[in-house]
Amino acid sequence: MTGPGPDTHILTGPREVSRKEPTWMRDESGRGPGPARVSNPPQPGTGAAARRERWARLRRSLWQPPRPHGEQPRERVVGPLELFYDLAVVVLVAQAAHRLAGHLTWPGLGEFAAVFTLVWIAWANGSLHHELHGHDDARARSTFLLQILILAAMGAFIPQASGARGAAFAIAAAVLFAVLAVLWLLAARGDRPEYRRASRLFVVGTAACAVLLAATALLPASARIPAWGLLDAVYLAGFSAVLLTASPAQAAAMMVSDALTERFGAFVIIVLGETLTGVVTGLSSEPVGALTLAVGLVAVVVGFGAWWTYFDFAGGRRPRPERAATVQWMLGHLPLAAAIAAMGAGMLSLVDHAHDGRTPAATAWVLCAGTAVVLGATMLLAASLPAWDHERSLYRPLARACAAVAVACLGLGAARPSPLILGLALILLLSIPWTLAVARRLAHVVDGPGGE
Repeated sequence: MTGPGPDTHILTGPREVSRKEPTWMRDESGRGPGPARVSNPPQPGTGAAARRERWARLRRSLWQPPRPHGEQPRERVVGPLELFYDLAVVVLVAQAAHRLAGHLTWPGLGEFAAVFTLVWIAWANGSLHHELHGHDDARARSTFLLQILILAAMGAFIPQASGARGAAFAIAAAVLFAVLAVLWLLAARGDRPEYRRASRLFVVGTAACAVLLAATALLPASARIPAWGLLDAVYLAGFSAVLLTASPAQAAAMMVSDALTERFGAFVIIVLGETLTGVVTGLSSEPVGALTLAVGLVAVVVGFGAWWTYFDFAGGRRPRPERAATVQWMLGHLPLAAAIAAMGAGMLSLVDHAHDGRTPAATAWVLCAGTAVVLGATMLLAASLPAWDHERSLYRPLARACAAVAVACLGLGAARPSPLILGLALILLLSIPWTLAVARRLAHVVDGPGGE
């Protein structure tokens, strides 16, 4: 028996050999190589003009101008470049969390909050610019690479941002915001009149942030952290004002898309990795006995509970197409991510003190207050969703339960039981909203049209 020939598919039999040439093999008329055809002789300069046109098309495809405001695709897949950028930003979050783990004090918490918020603002600013104006081309890759290089320098300065390297961190952050301001300026040049106000405000706000950050390098070290915190608050207030006062056309262009929803969710997932990092770091630095291992694994479940809470009740969902809901959704992710990162720092200390009779006060407060913030921020995000109105029978009782559990978490932090008991109690408290939601869902199924 002879096997199939070179032009025979084993299942479908003989196949026709395609004679179609690849596009790149064709000439300007669309014809491919073949027998010589009679044609008019080329005109002088025609070949050079065609080559220049091909090079111009190539340059335009590799280095496209910013997408005009209001023309971003509503359905877009988040690319690996954006995820790499998110990962670079979270390296800075890890640096800030590691600094907090070694300085669980009120000043340490204030430093963490100021630095984390500044990093988050830069990430949100760059992410929003790419969502509104970016392409997947060489221009975007170059600008993302430039930002990542600056972020790497900022990350190196974070461990001593409140001391010897505070001025260097301020200058690096100022350069990052200056780059972002230039990107917004280049995008604003091609905007239609109805979008110019919002674009100019983004340019002015981002540039002012760069100038003020550079100015903080001249301050005494003790004054920089309060100055950064004040700058964070002013920027967030201005950002909210721009969105809340936007015209209908501007507001429609800045509504949260599926791609932006995915970016924010991915950022939360990467930050959740800090809880695992804290546990693994704690276990690797101590003799691993049964109690230490148990405390570490319980802490992992607490981190998993934060993931479950966010993604079950708010994550992966777009807010209502309203200006206030958009602001609430975007800014609500800031305390959520900050609390998760702080919890990761607290888990390192929890494992280190696994054999203590009572959890250290700072560790207990960071973990328990962080859990309370996760619950509160998740409900803040849920209140911006369409489901908040469409599923009132679920979300209203759920919000009340989360509020009660958050208060109980604060009480647990004040009680400061042993690390193992504290971790188990947090798991129990986090399970209350989940249990309520499941019970409500089951009751809806039983009482619905198909129930008996």
